[in-house]
Amino acid sequence: MRAMVQTGFGGPEVVRLRHLPDPEPGPTEAVIRVHAAALNHLDLLQRKGPGRLPGFRLPHVAGMDVAGEVVAVGSDVTTVRPGDRVLVDPTVGCGACPACAGGQPGYCPRLAVVGGNRPGGFAEYVAVPAAVVHPVPAHVDLADAAALPTAWSLAWHAVHRVGTVGPGEWVLMQAGASAVSIAAIQLARRAGARVLAVARTEAKRAVAADLGADVLDLDERTVAEVRERTGGHGVDLVVDHVGTATWPVSLASLRTGGRLVLLGNTSGDQVTFSLADVYHRGLRLLGAGAYAPADFAAMLDAFYTGGLRVVRATEYPLADLSEAYARQESRDLVGKILVRP
Repeated sequence: MRAMVQTGFGGPEVVRLRHLPDPEPGPTEAVIRVHAAALNHLDLLQRKGPGRLPGFRLPHVAGMDVAGEVVAVGSDVTTVRPGDRVLVDPTVGCGACPACAGGQPGYCPRLAVVGGNRPGGFAEYVAVPAAVVHPVPAHVDLADAAALPTAWSLAWHAVHRVGTVGPGEWVLMQAGASAVSIAAIQLARRAGARVLAVARTEAKRAVAADLGADVLDLDERTVAEVRERTGGHGVDLVVDHVGTATWPVSLASLRTGGRLVLLGNTSGDQVTFSLADVYHRGLRLLGAGAYAPADFAAMLDAFYTGGLRVVRATEYPLADLSEAYARQESRDLVGKILVRP
């Protein structure tokens, strides 16, 4: 099979198109012919180095978000069969530790991630445990399905499981046109919340507005505008995966008793704040952590039911993965980039 193989750390030159043996399924595995795979920030970070996930080794085939068709299954697999249209939950636990037994494989000490520290979807075929393979109904485009696993699961986990959004609440989304926020805006509105989305460019604000959010620029007036639009109270919930650059606005935009859900740090990891401000206002700072298989299933059920949509930025053929990486780094990126073998 053709695959884009990373053999070192650095720029586009460390990833090259190679021919590898077609994968054979183990007893509990399924082999999927990849229809589309979506890029994530982790793919870029691990190409630049060092590897972020324990167990990462070179050579490596990235690609965490995969959708396609099952072409072979192992002898013990009964849940899927050749010909099934599927997508993959990239989080693979050991199945035996306390975290896995508790339904939290994302905290497994032997965590494997498809495309993260085991072979992924930037190839014509990928072998994965059948336990993390999910059906894609006929009315859902496989390319749309490939955009779901990481961004939409994180968004569901942040908005529902951790943020516990409710009808009538005000929600502020940072980086309102990112893949995670595109999902989170729709999920929050589906739950009956009113959404404010912060974005730096007119094009990004237009996307957030089209999804049903009221939009704001990120500048010195953002907090004042949040207060104005919420009747002077501030928002009930902030979803922030940006980090240092948006932290002051996120914290100051909360009402008394508000919740700030943190699930990323793309602009930096270190912040300062007043402890007195947090405890006097009764704020709750919540780390989203790892999503659970139950979150993944609930997210799929919501998307498959209808009324939600992915936003695709662009597509690239497998051999042009280096161009896809460059586009992923662009500050004007809106939505998901897909790679098609």
